[in-house]
Amino acid sequence: MTIINNVSLKSFNTFGIAAKAQSYCDISSTENLISVLKEHHKSPLFVLGGGSNMLLTKDIEALVLHINLKGIEIISETDNSVIIKAMAGENWHNFVLWCLEHNFGGIENLSLIPGNIGTAPIQNIGAYGVELKDVFVSCEALRIDDQSVTTFSKSDCNFGYRESIFKQDLKGQYIITSVNIELTKTKHQLHTDYGVIRNELDANGINEPTIQDISNAVIAIRQSKLPDPKEIGNSGSFFKNPIISAEEFSALESNFPDVPSYKISDEAIKVPAGWLIEKAGFKGKRFNDYGVHNKQALVLVNYGNASGKEIFELAKLIQKTVQRLFNISIETEVNII
Repeated sequence: MTIINNVSLKSFNTFGIAAKAQSYCDISSTENLISVLKEHHKSPLFVLGGGSNMLLTKDIEALVLHINLKGIEIISETDNSVIIKAMAGENWHNFVLWCLEHNFGGIENLSLIPGNIGTAPIQNIGAYGVELKDVFVSCEALRIDDQSVTTFSKSDCNFGYRESIFKQDLKGQYIITSVNIELTKTKHQLHTDYGVIRNELDANGINEPTIQDISNAVIAIRQSKLPDPKEIGNSGSFFKNPIISAEEFSALESNFPDVPSYKISDEAIKVPAGWLIEKAGFKGKRFNDYGVHNKQALVLVNYGNASGKEIFELAKLIQKTVQRLFNISIETEVNII
């Protein structure tokens, strides 16, 4: 166990914010994690995964625990399905690719989502009609204050739209060390409902897609709209898509007939936050060294040397403007630190 003081976190967050950690420890085993927590559980701690879903607005005056637990294994299987255990430090997209290589289906729509396995349940990651909860079996987590091990089932996690118990009642109390998910080996249930996926498949002359075809389509779509964090600092979608009542949507549609929407139920309608932000005039807008991406208004970007505070102020301006123009509140998907 090695703890280093005064460490730059610029390379550990996809926004590329030049914040510093008071101290830093790389965690490569659960034994290592337990040892560190036994000694430092009463100290200020900050748990770091892939650094893809956060905006650092200041230095971290705490011990940063960088979760680098590795390993993927099949723990049970039948003729039709398989349960896989993946350690928290595994890169999510690399895990998706591993599953595709073995012809395991269920998460192909979640290709190219940034971040690591351990943070996926916290956010209940999702894209193109699929969410983690659809394949989630359980996760194992260490309680920070006493280092006890708890297994959380799907129902325990209280999954919602980009929500879980780890963002609500149990926030800051546990560190997820591994996740178990169940995937199909045969008769894969393909999700091509989202028009953009079907359009991409059609453009490539694919009428009977495989899970690999769907993954390739999703990757192509994401790469066409979302900037690579290695080239431009960003954290993917910065805002959640708001869900409004049917009555509120009717009022919105009367003023903006071209508004796109996705029906959740008879009483709930999802409206794309990207459309609202673009309609508000922010798409492609640059302020000094930060701004809104020119291909996807949901994405805020750091062109090089922006501070987290500057990007956060832009986010608040966007929220305030959308509220004023559409009477709709949009929440951040990214965690503001």
